[in-house]
Amino acid sequence: MFCVLGCLASERLQLATNAMSKHLIQTKQAPAPLGAYSQGWRAGDFIFVTGTGPIDPASGELVGSDIEQQTERTIDNIAAILAADGATLNEVVKVNVHLSDTSLFARYNAVYAKRFTRPYPVRTTVGSDLGHTPGMLIEIDCIAYLEAEKTERAARKSKKKANRRK
Repeated sequence: MFCVLGCLASERLQLATNAMSKHLIQTKQAPAPLGAYSQGWRAGDFIFVTGTGPIDPASGELVGSDIEQQTERTIDNIAAILAADGATLNEVVKVNVHLSDTSLFARYNAVYAKRFTRPYPVRTTVGSDLGHTPGMLIEIDCIAYLEAEKTERAARKSKKKANRRK
């Protein structure tokens, strides 16, 4: 009896595992990883975006000297990674923000509030040592939720439009 229940549970787990696909997300519209990490991953209906900062994707250089400029560029980079898998900032459900100095909170928050819409994602903001990139004031990572089926439909639509133009 134990084996039967164990085997059934194992079978259900295998089916659930097969149903949730995962794939890498990469785009040249956001900074290339500088270490052993990826820009993003899709796992089922969730999109995980790496911690990114105010780095220009083309030059690899830090953008902006103040928190407002750096927050804008960082959110642009996150939006580019999300867009590479058919998502937008509207699908973000969780955000982690690292500030080099927590006294910058109000200024970063003013930019953040303009870029994300209500209801805002849940968020954690902490002070962190961002000395790995001199001058970096902010780093943000996030999790978005977008049903994979919607993404696949949008990709098929886009492919059809591209084929019609040929």
